[in-house]
Amino acid sequence: MMRRRGGIGRPGRGIVGTMATAAVVGGTAAAASHAIDRRMTGKDQAKQQEAEAEYAAVQSQADIEAMQAQMAAMQAQQAQMAMMAQQAQAAPAPAAPAAGGPDLMSQLQQLAQLKDAGALTDDEYAAAKAKLLA
Repeated sequence: MMRRRGGIGRPGRGIVGTMATAAVVGGTAAAASHAIDRRMTGKDQAKQQEAEAEYAAVQSQADIEAMQAQMAAMQAQQAQMAMMAQQAQAAPAPAAPAAGGPDLMSQLQQLAQLKDAGALTDDEYAAAKAKLLA
């Protein structure tokens, strides 16, 4: 039997040669496609990382501003407590009710709260308490 050369494609190439050429062309196209996909994925990842870094910076700035607001509120509260302590020390002792009524008790409780909050030292507390009880 005689082998036939020619046919579809270039003359002298058999079906195996045509399939081998198709495989090489297909493999090259697949490799190029994968390279493009990897490059695009790398760009997407870089954009994602950049967006995450920007979000973290914005979030960090918001956290700093929130902390500063808390600090300002705490400082205002401390200033108010110190002013109350000064007023308690400067106020003349009111005449005590005959039976040591609820007014004296509330003032003593107020002094104790100021001392517990750190607005009064032990000495200041003792002096204010002695003044109330005198």
